[in-house]
Amino acid sequence: MDDLTLHEALEELESAEDFLNYFGIAFDAAVVHVNRLHILQRYHNYLAQAGALPESEAAQREIYTDLLTRAYQDFVTSDALTEKVFKVFHMHEPQTAFVPLSAISFATQTAEIPAAGGCGCGNTGGCHSSEAAVPG
Repeated sequence: MDDLTLHEALEELESAEDFLNYFGIAFDAAVVHVNRLHILQRYHNYLAQAGALPESEAAQREIYTDLLTRAYQDFVTSDALTEKVFKVFHMHEPQTAFVPLSAISFATQTAEIPAAGGCGCGNTGGCHSSEAAVPG
């Protein structure tokens, strides 16, 4: 990956470990194993907050490294429940929805009722099913 541009290299990275290794950030594998998605989401959030990046690839690399280090450190000193990276952690109470009775409709279906002693199968020679014995 050394011969790729920064943006080309970033396209190739897939896991939190890939990102941390690429930017030369020392990490505890146990922390990353438990928090990999949280770290990457926090990194994404930090990048979005950073706004416009400088033109220089070296300056961009430095910003990317600093923000990823910061995202990783958030989970070294804390945990996913405390950091609340994902929306699900912001839901404090069970979510309820109100559906007014007027919004509920019942579909009606009309069906032909078979003649007494028949099941309605259309067999003109007489039905042999158990339903034929059901009184109509």
